[in-house]
Parts: sequence; structure tokens; C-alpha cells
Amino acid sequence: MIIKVCGIKDRDNHDRLCRLEVDMIGINFYPPSSRYIGQQRISKESDQKRVGVFVNKSPSEILENAERHHLDYAQLHGDENPRSARETQKYIRVIKVFRVDDTFDWQTTDEFGFADYFLFDTRTDLYGGSGRKFKWNSLEQYRGNTPFLLSGGIGPADVDPILNIDHPKFIGIDINSKFETEAGIKDVHLIDRFVKKIRN
Repeated sequence: MIIKVCGIKDRDNHDRLCRLEVDMIGINFYPPSSRYIGQQRISKESDQKRVGVFVNKSPSEILENAERHHLDYAQLHGDENPRSARETQKYIRVIKVFRVDDTFDWQTTDEFGFADYFLFDTRTDLYGGSGRKFKWNSLEQYRGNTPFLLSGGIGPADVDPILNIDHPKFIGIDINSKFETEAGIKDVHLIDRFVKKIRN
């Protein structure tokens, strides 16, 4: 299972997380977010894949940040259209985010079927970071071929519910606010315990 830790903005915190058995590290490039990386640069000295989180940025802006921060994926967390996402994918692998609520139309994922991964998060008035879950049983309505990660309110007590998800395209999770001591700073010991339970 892919484990992605998102919203890292501190270099020391990043380096400590990279010693754990996590697969992806998410760096936020959305200025209104409390986890925005700003002008800081976090050195690329680990094996984890680096994911840049972008909201409605042009492919050229994403490419500029991808080169500057050595990104492996661009996570498109806004209202990007398929044309823009395809253009971005010429330069970097793409994770397209869909914000899910009770009225979400799962067929809207079809036009982004070219993406490398999907990420299903909880719909909020803003772009992510709610710390709330959507109804995970609604995942059964997703019948596409693109593998997906699950996000939105995942916490330390969710090991069993995660391991009980039975969907052929479910390949990983994205954790964030429920594992923080403050916005952008992760509790490394808490994540270590959680990851070991998931892996075992």
C-alpha cells in the first residue's frame, strides 16, 4: 500500500519522516494554505517520491516548481480541466484530486482517466484540509481503471477500516492533519506507529 504524508513545510520534519516507511511526501504550493511551503526549499536526499500540491496552476508554473523542488508528481487539487492536466502530464506524472460528497458524480472521473493516479478527498468550501471523512462506502461507485489513493480525515484509529476497504483500484492513502502537532509539522512518532500497523 502506498502511504503518502502530505503538507510538509519544515526541513527537519521532512528529514525525520523520510526515515520512516512512507512512499510519498507532499509539498503544498497553494499560498492560502497554512501548509504552504513559501520560498523555502527542502533538499531532495531521500528515496520517497515528492508530490507537489497545486490548485489551478498553469502547466508552465507547475513545471517551474517541479524543476526547482525536484518533484516526481503534480497533485492537481483544483478545478483543472482535462486539457490542462494532459499538458501538465507531458512534463510530470499527474495525480488528479476529486472532492467527494453525497452528491458527487463518479462519472466525472472518466474524462481524467489518463491520470497516473486519482486521489479522493472530502469536499469542502476550500481546497482540502478539512480533516473530515466522506462516506467511504461510496467508493464502490467508482468503476474506472485509474488507481486511487484515499484522503480526508484519516487518523491513527483508522487502520482496520483502511485495511478492510475492498476495491480493485485502491492502492494507497494520504494522511495529513490528524497526524500534526501544528499545521505543516507532523508527529513523527505517531506516524511511525501508524505506518507499522498498516505494514504489518
